Amino acid sequence: MNIDLILQNILNPPILFFLLGMLAVFFKSELSIPQPLPKLFSLYLLIAIGLHGGYELSHSGLNTYIFTALSLAILMAIIVPIYSYFILRMKLDNYNAIAIAATYGSISAVTFITGITYLQTIGVEYGGYMVAGMALMESPAIVVGLVFATLFARGPEDKKETDWKEIFREAFLNPSVYLLVGALIIGIVTGEKGWNSMEPLFGTLFKGMLAFFLLDMGLVAAKRIYELKKVGLFLIMFAIAMPIFNASVAILLGYFFELSQGDTLLLSLLAGSASYIAVPAAMRLSVPEANPGLYLPLSLAVTFPFNISLGIPLYYYFITILWG
Repeated sequence: MNIDLILQNILNPPILFFLLGMLAVFFKSELSIPQPLPKLFSLYLLIAIGLHGGYELSHSGLNTYIFTALSLAILMAIIVPIYSYFILRMKLDNYNAIAIAATYGSISAVTFITGITYLQTIGVEYGGYMVAGMALMESPAIVVGLVFATLFARGPEDKKETDWKEIFREAFLNPSVYLLVGALIIGIVTGEKGWNSMEPLFGTLFKGMLAFFLLDMGLVAAKRIYELKKVGLFLIMFAIAMPIFNASVAILLGYFFELSQGDTLLLSLLAGSASYIAVPAAMRLSVPEANPGLYLPLSLAVTFPFNISLGIPLYYYFITILWG
């Protein structure tokens, strides 16, 4: 792989701020971000990508190409947790296999955003409608995980106690999905006029806010690294190999269905990323028997740093080879 692809990704201010946050923990600096602010950064990023995606969708409309791209996104969100579960069952009990499979079936919005920044840096075009794909991929993994929990992990008494109303509410109305889909709809309804009026806040300042957010993520990820000694070598290898495999499947699908290089990279990042917000929240609620000390450090301290540092240029390298 061309070293320039890696350098173009890593020598990017938001990525460097992520590394700065990790180093702060390793060097025992007292750097911290007041707790209400990371939540504000998350809300800002979700609104920004939702609005921009809605604007792009209003611009392009829903044609066969976009329908294909969004269908592939949903397909990956359904099949990834299924085959991940059966791989994990070789080493783990039902509860932890379900929780980790659901975590890797869902997506990381920040990985997606970092991929967009990378494409902008190297001048590769992508479709804003991929934001809709991201929104559509948030929930299926949660639903698959909960179905598996009912089918494989619980006895008859537990099945009777399953609160499906609460579970589906969490899957489809959790705050990140709700805000992302809501911002997407607002972007579609208001179109170009609406986007132009919001662009100074949600366009121009986007990269700076991403840097703040990734600085905090670096602090959090580095603190989680110390928990990895509890998860074992199998799971650490899973947290690196599975994203590469999932991204490769997405790249092959993108190639077969003739998606553009930029859209395929974003699809591969969605398929290859792991949730550390929506799914852990749902799993805590619905599969409390699973250990958060396994699925959270894996997604946050292994897969997330791998994807934003090496994964993005690696997947794009595969794409450039396939597309020629």
